[in-house]
Amino acid sequence: MAKVLVLGAGISGHTASTWLRKKLNKKHEVIVVAPTTHYHWIPSNIWIGVGRMTTDQVKFRLENRYKKAGIVFKQAKAVSIHPEGDKNSEKGFVTIEYVGQDKSGKTEKVEYDFLINATGPKLKFEATEGLGPGKNTVSVCSFSHAAGAWEKLQESLARMEKGEKQKFLIGTGHAGATCQGAAFEYILNVHYEIAKRKLEHLAEIKWITNEYEIGDFGMGGAYIKRGGYITSTKTFAESFLKERNISWIKRAGVKKVEPGKVFYELLDGTEHEEEFDFSMLIPAFSGPGLKAFNKNDEDITSVLFAPNGFMKVDADYTKKPFEEWKATDWPSTYQNPNYNNIFAAGIAFAPPHPISKPMFSPNGTGIFPAPPRTGMPSGVIGKIIADNIIEWIKKGDNSLKHKASMASMGAACIVSAGFGHFKGAAATMTVFPIVQDWDKYPTYGRDIRYTVGEAGLAGHWLKWFMHYMFLHKAKGYPFWWLLPE
Repeated sequence: MAKVLVLGAGISGHTASTWLRKKLNKKHEVIVVAPTTHYHWIPSNIWIGVGRMTTDQVKFRLENRYKKAGIVFKQAKAVSIHPEGDKNSEKGFVTIEYVGQDKSGKTEKVEYDFLINATGPKLKFEATEGLGPGKNTVSVCSFSHAAGAWEKLQESLARMEKGEKQKFLIGTGHAGATCQGAAFEYILNVHYEIAKRKLEHLAEIKWITNEYEIGDFGMGGAYIKRGGYITSTKTFAESFLKERNISWIKRAGVKKVEPGKVFYELLDGTEHEEEFDFSMLIPAFSGPGLKAFNKNDEDITSVLFAPNGFMKVDADYTKKPFEEWKATDWPSTYQNPNYNNIFAAGIAFAPPHPISKPMFSPNGTGIFPAPPRTGMPSGVIGKIIADNIIEWIKKGDNSLKHKASMASMGAACIVSAGFGHFKGAAATMTVFPIVQDWDKYPTYGRDIRYTVGEAGLAGHWLKWFMHYMFLHKAKGYPFWWLLPE
């Protein structure tokens, strides 16, 4: 009997665990450890943040789904990984601490034959002084954060309806933040709600980002085919902002937030301030802070994890100049190089380097986006890890023939520009591959035949449909396994 332990129940972890359970005989055990009670469809958080969906529309209880599937669920957080076991046992285990129930605070050792780290990121609000819910800005990084953002947004809308002007500042809240796409969606939706109420004349909306150019999105930007023409995502994104009279600050690293005021450094080294009445800023991400120990209880955290807390996998982590980075640097099996029964999926794996060119101010501040690994890539990675473990268990085949490098994988993204079945809009964009391969595609870094973008009402309908389609899949409803990642 094999025991597969999955840490995390987000897109990658949930995909891996449910696929493992479907494909493996019941004599094998699948265990999920996650501190949350619910699975939730993160891409729809922006609609919660503007009052177009409730939290109940984007989430469901994990315990019920896993009980029905035959997956053991432990509501707990992983504390440490012991890949060599300890003096009492040679079997690898993870120390977990229970949360939010009768066992809260109690610890347990959970042994495994295979471990999938799919913990996702820690939302590192503390990396920017004064940032985040409960402080001076709001967030849409979780369904509860998004609900809080809607509460604050309603306050600004109410003031505008009384004739009071409001200033909105939305974007990234740290010099090394990622997830620009989510913030970009949110600013477009905030504008839509303001315009729908005919309050634009009372609103000043500004985008602030650590991108070198608008539309970088942490993937070095892209050239896309649109309406028969080839254009850059810079032009694509800027046009969305200009059409809505949204101004912007780019190449900015937010350093501190006070009530109603942001302090930031530009790439040229100058320091600036920006006032606001409402602000949603995405924080920096890091690993959750897992520790690792060998059989002698010696700390080997640096063996399993990169300094940012994300797990090392089959990537080339050699330090080299930006011009020497290659598509082949990126992992394809997500197997840890030191312990072959440990894998990392989705945001939990450490990228070998940024996709966007690292840029530093004269003060030494790095102001550039971290690589995105959310959504479609996370699901695909979770699936191929599961497939490789399944073949290892069922056939003894540890060749890991299933591969999914982000440098050979495409991704589709739908950027909501306003929720409305008759007047809403969204930009639909595909890129292939996610990480540029300049050797294979020397002109644009990507295959321009499959890197395309269009905008319009149809995009909103597609994003709305995908919301329900992927929840159908995640809930394990009939024929869920036929739906793509």
